[in-house]
Amino acid sequence: MPEQNPTVYSTEWGRVCPKCGRPIEACICKSSKLPTGDGIVRLERQTKGRNGKPVTLIKGVLLAETELHALIKDFKRLCGSGGTLKEGVIEIQGDHRDKLAEELKKRGFKIKLVGG
Repeated sequence: MPEQNPTVYSTEWGRVCPKCGRPIEACICKSSKLPTGDGIVRLERQTKGRNGKPVTLIKGVLLAETELHALIKDFKRLCGSGGTLKEGVIEIQGDHRDKLAEELKKRGFKIKLVGG
């Protein structure tokens, strides 16, 4: 039976995962949640709902969330633009499909360009 009031902060370790009770840096809950998919990374350009401004969407990257955030940071630096992670989909502001496809291929991912 789960604890009714789990510890979320410890003066010894700082923030604590409420599920496993370990410090956030050593949490085993996040590492066990790897996304599933077919292993093909899909790059898509989208303008819908963004006032005509293009955004490059990267779907299907099978990495843990902490690794995705590091990848986003590298992509934003490479493209010189902003970006975010929303529900497992990487969004990079602007149309940077060619640059990102090249970088993903260098990192060993299979790439598929979707849409126009």
